[in-house]
Order: sequence, then structure tokens, then C-alpha cells
Amino acid sequence: MKALQELVRPNIWRMKPYSSARDEYQGTAASVFLDANENPYNTPYNRYPDPLQRKLKEKLAELKGLPPESIFLGNGSDEAIDLLYRAFCEPRVDNAVAIAPTYGMYKVCAEVNDVAYREVLLGDGFSLSASRLLEAADARTKLIFLCSPNNPTGNSLDAGEIEAVLRGFDGLVVLDEAYIDFSSRESFIGTLAGHPNLVVLQTFSKAWGCAAIRLGMAFASPDIVAVLNKIKYPYNVNELTQRHALEMLYRYHDMHRWVATLKEERHYLEEKLRGLRCVVGIYPSDANFILVRMTDAPRLYDYLVARGIIVRNRHTALLCGNCLRITVGTRVENDMLLEALAEAE
Repeated sequence: MKALQELVRPNIWRMKPYSSARDEYQGTAASVFLDANENPYNTPYNRYPDPLQRKLKEKLAELKGLPPESIFLGNGSDEAIDLLYRAFCEPRVDNAVAIAPTYGMYKVCAEVNDVAYREVLLGDGFSLSASRLLEAADARTKLIFLCSPNNPTGNSLDAGEIEAVLRGFDGLVVLDEAYIDFSSRESFIGTLAGHPNLVVLQTFSKAWGCAAIRLGMAFASPDIVAVLNKIKYPYNVNELTQRHALEMLYRYHDMHRWVATLKEERHYLEEKLRGLRCVVGIYPSDANFILVRMTDAPRLYDYLVARGIIVRNRHTALLCGNCLRITVGTRVENDMLLEALAEAE
């Protein structure tokens, strides 16, 4: 990996971050707070939240086996993705490389930040080729994006190929593990110490069942996290989100139970879908969704919408012609879908 100063945009490296009232005083012993121009009424929501989410990070660090300094929390994983572009990619100069098909926000954030975005098609079975990905990179490539399990394909990328990318690239490798809890594969979080150029993204939206609170996690070296904290908005994670997320971390047994149930339902859904004439093929999934190739995805999507059943039409995505992405639901929801598809035949 290049020295961090070589990777960070020069203006970002030089800038002095905004210092909020809650940055300058972090204690809890005081009883009178007259420093932040807050309304003294409507406790506790009249006070600004902790800008660095310390209590939440302490519990999360305990569960993940990492120091709190290696954790960045943001308004969904999308905030971390955007900040990585803003911190490391010079507009109209640098570029990012990513697999395709994959999560669309990597490309959207590149376009917003005026950064060239290079897509490398996955191989047979949506497999990753580290050599092809590295060939697409050059001296101005600052970020490589990988998603495993991948969205919308559902498959986990080969761990050896991911390692080869990490070893062969001197910029940052961003590995999005939004769906890792539904996989039997190990998270790459445990390899952070050996890979200073690795950033791992996870989320409260999927396994934790907290999409509404908009909380994403980025795990990286303390130096990389410090750069993200330097340029984030001062109070990017609100108090309600911090409180609910902390409550959920103490309910991790519920999360594990939900994940186990959804994995069983995923298997059930796969087995039942195989018996339908409108299904051409089902791709292996390590996520909480299944990518299914249909006889006529656009027609079947419209048919399901008319029945009040909403799936995701991925027909126009690269390599996903005639595919529907189906999220695993409850047994009742899954049976409603299966019944509708059977009647569509």
C-alpha cells in the first residue's frame, strides 16, 4: 500500500476539520450545558448527539473484536462510500475500479464526485478474476470496490481472488459485506491487521432488521477511519439512531435467530422455485435474496406488481437479462409469491 498521505487528496490532508461543541467538551460530569446554542427544553432530544458515537462503538467493538478507533459509523453504508471518494479521489483526475454487475451506489457516488468509474465484468457463474480487475487499474486508481456476497448476484466472491486484489493493489480495496451474516463465509474483518489498505463495509439494514434507522459501518485502520471522521458532517448519526442501534446490539441473539430462519426460508424458496415452468435457473446465493432467471422477467414482474407482490426487476443489469431479484420473506410471503408465479404459467 502507498503511504496514506499519497492516497488522500492533498486539500483533505491539509484541511483542519470542523470542531463542534461536543468535540471540544466530551465529559459527562457537567450539569449545565451552555456551549452549543441548544434549546434547554425537551430533554433529551434538545441535545446534540455524540459526534463520534462512542458508546455505540464500544459495544460494536466488543462484538467485532476490533478497537473502536477502527470503526466509522455513517448514515447508511452510502455515506462511507461517498466519503471514500471525497477523501481519496481527485475529481477528473483519479478513478475507481469495480466489478459488474454490483451495487449501483459505487457508480452513482463516482459520478457525483466526478471520478471516472471502470467496470470489470464478472466471469462464469459471476466469478471474480483478480488479474482482470488489477489490469483495469492504473497509477490514478485510488479505490477498488468489491461486494461479497454480491448484489444483485447473491454469490460470495472467491476469498483467494480477494486476497490477490489486496496484495496486488497499492490503493484502497473497499469490500462491501452488507450480506455477510447470511453467508457461511468468514468476514474479512479478521484480516484488517494484515491488510492496511482494506476497508470493510457492513450495515444494520439487513441481518439486524434496521433499514429504517440508516446506520452503516466501515471497518479499517485507525488512520483511514480518522480521515473519514475528518470530513464527515459533525453530527452525521442522530441520537435516535444511536440509541436504537445500541439496543439492537444487546439483542444479537434475535439477529442470529432471524438469520437462521431466513437461511431456511431461502432454501425453501429455492426448492419451490425450481419446480416452476417460468423459472429458467436459480443462481446460488449467500445473501437474503435470490437471483432467478425467468422465461420473461419484464412480463412476470408486471404480473406480480398487479398482484401486489413486489420483487426487483434486474433484466437491464449487466449479465442479468431476464432476471428477477427476489428477497427472502416470511413463509407466508414466500408462499404468496410462489402461488402467484404458479398461476402465471
